[in-house]
Amino acid sequence: MTLVAAAYTIALRYTRTSDKELYFSTTAVCITEVIKLLLSVGILAKETGSLGRFKTSLRDNVLGSPKELMKLSVPSLVYAVQNNMAFLALSNLDAAVYQVTYQLKIPCTALCTVLMLNRTLSKLQWVSVFMLCGGVTLVQWKPAQATKVVVRNKMYTMNKIRNFLNIMLLIRKDNTATLAFSSYLTFRVEQNPLLGFGAIAIAVLCSGFAGVYFEKVLKSSDTSLWVRNIQMYLSGIVVTLVGVYLSDGDEIKEKGFFYGYTYYVWFVIFLASVGGLYTSVVVKYTDNIMKGFSAAAAIVLSTIASVMLFGLQITLTFALGTLLVCVSIYLYGLPRQDTTSIQGETASKDRVIGV
Repeated sequence: MTLVAAAYTIALRYTRTSDKELYFSTTAVCITEVIKLLLSVGILAKETGSLGRFKTSLRDNVLGSPKELMKLSVPSLVYAVQNNMAFLALSNLDAAVYQVTYQLKIPCTALCTVLMLNRTLSKLQWVSVFMLCGGVTLVQWKPAQATKVVVRNKMYTMNKIRNFLNIMLLIRKDNTATLAFSSYLTFRVEQNPLLGFGAIAIAVLCSGFAGVYFEKVLKSSDTSLWVRNIQMYLSGIVVTLVGVYLSDGDEIKEKGFFYGYTYYVWFVIFLASVGGLYTSVVVKYTDNIMKGFSAAAAIVLSTIASVMLFGLQITLTFALGTLLVCVSIYLYGLPRQDTTSIQGETASKDRVIGV
């Protein structure tokens, strides 16, 4: 999960700042929902073991349960907003800044867990939550210097050109021609960090609520995880299609649904699909807060990649804030408790047994 999260962030950042024709992020979110639906259907078919049981499961739990579909339309709508906000945030913030700031989803999820699932947090967990908030504040107080992204395409070709020019123009000491080629092959992207941070704030709120809501639905019944996924992704496809039409409908009619798609864009969609399915498994068998604690390694990987690929300049406050976030994530993960069921239900069962 750590590798998927880090690779997704870096790849998405690259696709939103390259000099290729920019694709419509709403269509990418929609296609991701379609792929997750197809994968969930395939896994459910394998889980049921026969075509007859597979059809019965779909008929009873999906086609014959409009109320359950409506119930799962809530997280699908919120997740659609969250995913679109991720694209907007990574269009305006460096991957490392995004990865650190996005960890605000942990205190948001913790609060939703307490309110919606009747769970309690230990003192150490609360301390780590506030420590995390302090770390994110440091990162945003004086952001890493990456408000302009310089993306060099065909770097290998550019280096060969530079070497050739240096050999041919030994008399020239100022490398004017070389710099001209470099600027020609350099694409500069203006960003709005405030807009990016606002997008992260919305994504954090969506992540906390939708994740805990989905966890409550999963652990309140014995319905198969993959049935629940199918119910949610069906609603998600409808919601994202509406978003595509409302946000980019006119341009898509003119340029096409897959305008600007490259192999890298499809790689981002693949990572988002795999990550979404893996997250649902984690939610089912652990809890929403614990799923966030592989993020420390993802932050480190994203930071290293941002320095190497995007020229991110690390500031002291960014480094201290990132360290604080990683420590808080580690501390939060120290207490262990059984989170495979909802506390309220467990307590009610104990009272019944006592009677």
